[in-house]
Amino acid sequence: MNKENIAAYLKTAVNTEITGYGFYLHAADMVSDEHGKNIFKHLAKEELEHIKVLSTIADAFEGGGKWLTYEDALTVYISSGKELPIFPLDNELIRRLGKNPEDIDALNIAIKAEEDAIVYYVSYLKSASDEGEKVLLTKLLEMEKNHLKLLRWEYESLIHTGFWCDFMEFTVEGEKE
Repeated sequence: MNKENIAAYLKTAVNTEITGYGFYLHAADMVSDEHGKNIFKHLAKEELEHIKVLSTIADAFEGGGKWLTYEDALTVYISSGKELPIFPLDNELIRRLGKNPEDIDALNIAIKAEEDAIVYYVSYLKSASDEGEKVLLTKLLEMEKNHLKLLRWEYESLIHTGFWCDFMEFTVEGEKE
């Protein structure tokens, strides 16, 4: 892939992570379920880390450097003391929630966003040519898959399937009639 395409992919990835970060912070404040609050806070923290990593890699790449690993990019970011502007003026995901959102609405939007992120990283990975690029994208893809798994577990819990993280939350055995 040529440098212009790589720069465009990285810019899109950073902007997507910024939107996700803002949405997850908002969702953590608005949902009532404690599991949901914790999941959204955790996801916001991971999205912020992705922003730092991807921004640092984009900067290194534009400066003629080589691909950095996820861990190396995070280290470079931390040592740089750089501050990132991370709040877009408009957040499409927050707009989708509307004026009277429910916990389930936030989860559905988050699940769709993570599914879209997975599709994006799979597409990007298919066009990657550099081994460092492939390693980074595979790591990000796996992290997005884990985000999706957490959100689906919370969804199952919220709709009362009786399971959370594939474990039963409650049992009817031994209940008195």
